[in-house]
Amino acid sequence: MDEKVFNRIRAGLLEQSQNIEEWIQKTPTEEKQIRLGPLNETAVQEHLDVLHTAASKAEDQTLGICTVCHEYVESSRLEVDYTASVCIDHFTDGQRRKLEKELELSQKVQKALLPQEIPDLPGLELAAFSQPARIVGGDYFDFFQFADGSSGFVIADVMGKGIAASLLMASLQASLRILVTQETSPAEVLKRLNQLFVHNINLTKFVTIFLAQYKRDSNTLHYCNAGHNPALLFSKRTNGKPEGTSFKWLNSTAPAIGLAEVEEFQCDSSALQLSSGDRLLLYTDGVTEAQNASEEEFGVERLSDVASQNPGVSSIDLIAAVKRALREHTKGQPPEDDTTILAVRVL
Repeated sequence: MDEKVFNRIRAGLLEQSQNIEEWIQKTPTEEKQIRLGPLNETAVQEHLDVLHTAASKAEDQTLGICTVCHEYVESSRLEVDYTASVCIDHFTDGQRRKLEKELELSQKVQKALLPQEIPDLPGLELAAFSQPARIVGGDYFDFFQFADGSSGFVIADVMGKGIAASLLMASLQASLRILVTQETSPAEVLKRLNQLFVHNINLTKFVTIFLAQYKRDSNTLHYCNAGHNPALLFSKRTNGKPEGTSFKWLNSTAPAIGLAEVEEFQCDSSALQLSSGDRLLLYTDGVTEAQNASEEEFGVERLSDVASQNPGVSSIDLIAAVKRALREHTKGQPPEDDTTILAVRVL
């Protein structure tokens, strides 16, 4: 195998491990728990061990040696899965069919187009706002239909900014648009997404995702939160409380994509019963971490206050209210991070 391939893989592995180690050192404990969901730092350390072992093997050019014939596996496969250790020629018929299916999926992903407008999802009123901190950003939102015809929407954030983050997010968006047409639940979609990305040499930073599925016939919401910021679910009226004052945080149920070495990617997809007028507010770090001149963050409390103080408004008006509050807090200072807000109201 060409030495340049080993050097390229090793460089990617070292960059990924360095980014994760820096994240462990600099991130507050509370935020770590959000990103990790139900796991702890042990799972991240296991992933780092895999990265370090692979980097060492790439350095001495023993990475990707087939356990059957002791020749190198295909370099193209090694760059998308640095744990590959069996040549395609030695695959069973079942393994070969699975690989062919994944290759077909990759071809479809490359042809997928990015969405240009918000669609009309039955039973839901939608609005979104996204502003990159630089010319291009790593935030992402999208809307689609699952294989069973139910509606879906997602918000995600690549840990990073600029062109590299935007390219990774475009790849992630294309992958999701294909996967949701093949699966019937957020848990299965994110499980497959994690399998596609966790050992991909191009994933040098992890990705947080909140993926939701709305079933209009039962008026229920299923969701998976893979290390993303807790979403806000506002109930129109609960236990006699005034309209708009009852809310629930939808916390992370799984680790962020590419952050931990996880054999089974589990998500809590228990259904939430919704009522007419209920609202869901999703956001990225650029909202809650927006700072004023005194370096005071906007925070989740201000965000929930804005939503509580605007009951019954449309989704687009709710986003407008959040944007006004952000401007008042930052006094017009340019954002340090990409800012994305997604508002959903049950009709």
